[in-house]
Amino acid sequence: MNIIETKIKGLLILEPRVFGDGRGWFMESFNQKNFENALQERGLEVPTFVQDNHSYSQKGVLRGLHYQTEPHAQGKLVRVVQGRAWDVAVDIRKDSPTFGQWVGVELSGENHKQFWIPAGFAHGFLALEDNTQFLYKTTDYYSKDCERSIVWNDKDLNIEWSIEHKLELKLTDKDKYALSFEQAILENKIFN
Repeated sequence: MNIIETKIKGLLILEPRVFGDGRGWFMESFNQKNFENALQERGLEVPTFVQDNHSYSQKGVLRGLHYQTEPHAQGKLVRVVQGRAWDVAVDIRKDSPTFGQWVGVELSGENHKQFWIPAGFAHGFLALEDNTQFLYKTTDYYSKDCERSIVWNDKDLNIEWSIEHKLELKLTDKDKYALSFEQAILENKIFN
């Protein structure tokens, strides 16, 4: 597995080894020991995964920016198994030197990349193709009481959503009318 460090400490892009021939391909999509070693080598906390989620989205569906606060903050290991998505993580840890910065990566069924997003980050993705299937492992269970959202197009975050060919975006009301980054900070709805 190839590990790519991003500009924000803790956010990692994982590229598993894919073995292919005329019949198709094989890859090890997750190996706890290798994942732990990759994190430990970088001085990062090793999580325990407790839940797997699977979403299905049509082209133009934008989900996010979502996160959970303590005591149910979630880290996520995400990947796309079919289709393509632009995946984004935003550092919302107040004490972090990269507070308010973001990293984006294209995940697809073809490139097999995975994105490790520890707790303390808001997360969202945009489906770039129909029938995009997104899988993610989480380090805590879903908690409605701890669930939070920051609006996807916040002017202070200035995320480049890689919107190809002027996609018609499809969002839930929850995502359309989420808090601004500034509101989330003022209302103390981010990580301390």
